[in-house]
Amino acid sequence: MKKILVVDDEPDITTSIKNGLQRKGFEVDIYNDPTDALSNFKPDIYDLLLIDIRMPKMNGFELYREVKKKSNNVRICFFTAFEVYYDEFRKMFPNLEVKCFIRKPITISDLVTHINSELEK
Repeated sequence: MKKILVVDDEPDITTSIKNGLQRKGFEVDIYNDPTDALSNFKPDIYDLLLIDIRMPKMNGFELYREVKKKSNNVRICFFTAFEVYYDEFRKMFPNLEVKCFIRKPITISDLVTHINSELEK
């Protein structure tokens, strides 16, 4: 069973994603506070992290940077209801090849397709 970590500051979103992904056979942990997610993050536990970009206390890019310090091989997809931040991301991390940006809202079936595609890489 693939294990996913979802970090989004909106509890209704994390709960909906968790319930939907669990119905599709994933094991899912959720956090609504990125600092809590970071302090509880353990390397080699998750197959994929879904991280919202705009969050209070720590944005998704900052969380990404800190998680990568703990586990360089972790797979991450960014999640956003706003315009895709790929150019901003490339400025902050010019040497990293993250191309997984998922736009909210998204159906669970489309999310599963994105997750499976990312995990197959």
